[in-house]
Amino acid sequence: MIKRDIVLGRLDELLPELKRNYKVKEIGLFGSVVRNDYKTGSDIDFLVEFEKGADLFDLAALGIFLEDEFESKVDIISKRAVRDELKQKIFSEVIYVHA
Repeated sequence: MIKRDIVLGRLDELLPELKRNYKVKEIGLFGSVVRNDYKTGSDIDFLVEFEKGADLFDLAALGIFLEDEFESKVDIISKRAVRDELKQKIFSEVIYVHA
């Protein structure tokens, strides 16, 4: 089982690398891992704000990196792309990592 504190701690350690290599401005965790109802086969949900100039290649490369790092499927949502009907739910539970 993947634990929230372990994911957040590792993200905190990785943040400088994420900023440098994938143009991440801010990254947060939400979804089943935050709610402590993660089950085998679930994915890990990340909310990401990218720096200007980031593109789909940065998003895709970040996804591959995080899947390798956490040995789990991940779902990366760009903060700009959150659908209106999901904003309240996601933004109310997201836990951001800060350097």
